[in-house]
Amino acid sequence: MIHLPTAPPAHIAFDLAAWIAASLVAWRQHRAWPQGTQTLLRLTAPGYYRWLAVGALLGAWAAGTLNSWRLTWAPSHSVAGALAGGIVAVELWKARHRVRGSTGGSFVLPMATGIMIGRLGCLFAGLPDLTYGTPTALPWAVDLGDGVGRHPVQLYESAAMALFILVYVVARRRGADWARHHAFHAFAIWYGAQRFVWEFFKPYPNLAGPFNLFHLICGGLVVYGIVYWRNDRRRGAQGGALCVSQPDDEPVRNLP
Repeated sequence: MIHLPTAPPAHIAFDLAAWIAASLVAWRQHRAWPQGTQTLLRLTAPGYYRWLAVGALLGAWAAGTLNSWRLTWAPSHSVAGALAGGIVAVELWKARHRVRGSTGGSFVLPMATGIMIGRLGCLFAGLPDLTYGTPTALPWAVDLGDGVGRHPVQLYESAAMALFILVYVVARRRGADWARHHAFHAFAIWYGAQRFVWEFFKPYPNLAGPFNLFHLICGGLVVYGIVYWRNDRRRGAQGGALCVSQPDDEPVRNLP
């Protein structure tokens, strides 16, 4: 068993580090991959971002609070909820403006980086963070201060996102079709699938059979990624009302 020093303020420190790292990655990405160096904000209608921000915010706090209300009455937030809420909001916005095709690829690398680093904050924040794993006797079990060896589920997720980053960057540099046109769908599938597995090692209350709220959310992310990936490939062959034809990691252009 590995004894880890923990402190609740660690979460804030790692969250800040995650935001900084994600911002730097986004800046570097938009200089290296898209045509030109202009940012999404200068090329995309503000409404797109308002819907995205509101959806992510509502999803984050709704999912986190609903999941933890039986453990504590304090409001909580969740990155899985933020991702799901942002997706719902953006897809509604796109449907309203008849925008077809993926527009989320530019967010993939910054989000994956932020999650990879942010999860370390969850780990070192210790038991008060309420993201700890279930007890285990495995040699890499961590003691977060109560003398109980637990699955380091935060490290599992951080490692999974590091693996995704590695595969995605290599594929993008080689010009792989999925990395250029379906990166966000791939991200949703990978994040949802790996998080779905780790949820079995968390002591969250079950909501439907053996599944907790995040099982359902992450299962939905996987389904979303698969369905929309297939739909976008079909639309790409057939055309559409207003299709986004450039690689989905380039700035969104000419949207209402």
